[in-house]
Amino acid sequence: MNRVYISIGSNQNTVVNVRAALDALSARFGELVISSVYESEAVGFEGENFLNLVVALDTDEPVGPLAEWLKQVEDDNGRERNRPRFSSRTLDLDVLTYGDLVGTIDGVELPRSEILSNAFVLQPLAEIAPDERHLVSGERYADLWQAYERDQRLWPIEFHWQGQRISPRA
Repeated sequence: MNRVYISIGSNQNTVVNVRAALDALSARFGELVISSVYESEAVGFEGENFLNLVVALDTDEPVGPLAEWLKQVEDDNGRERNRPRFSSRTLDLDVLTYGDLVGTIDGVELPRSEILSNAFVLQPLAEIAPDERHLVSGERYADLWQAYERDQRLWPIEFHWQGQRISPRA
């Protein structure tokens, strides 16, 4: 089994879409480790605020089929693929890391470069995997978050899923 970290983001019908993503991931992979849910300003374009989080799961499913399945979940939740890269979206699901794989595997960049550049990816990842190390830099995610210096605002929000409060952390 491989430990996989997946980012979830949405800035359209956010609560419904984030819950739909968690439902789909849980139904397919079972138990999830879920970060707090963060609200953040749109990066790279003017738009509504995003909800972002990171989940960890264990799977033996290869990278390519996993990435294709994530795209299908996005599509099932109204993702429009003919829009500009930096634009509003119903749902965005990205593989951040997959076990100890490094490089471009089945068209998926591992580890995903956004880990080091976007607070809305790094902070929730550091929350649920503080002692894991970035497979290229070798630094702990907690240390990378501590040293993060970009001006991206995000804040934890109260969020419930399947009758339980998953955010913010107590």
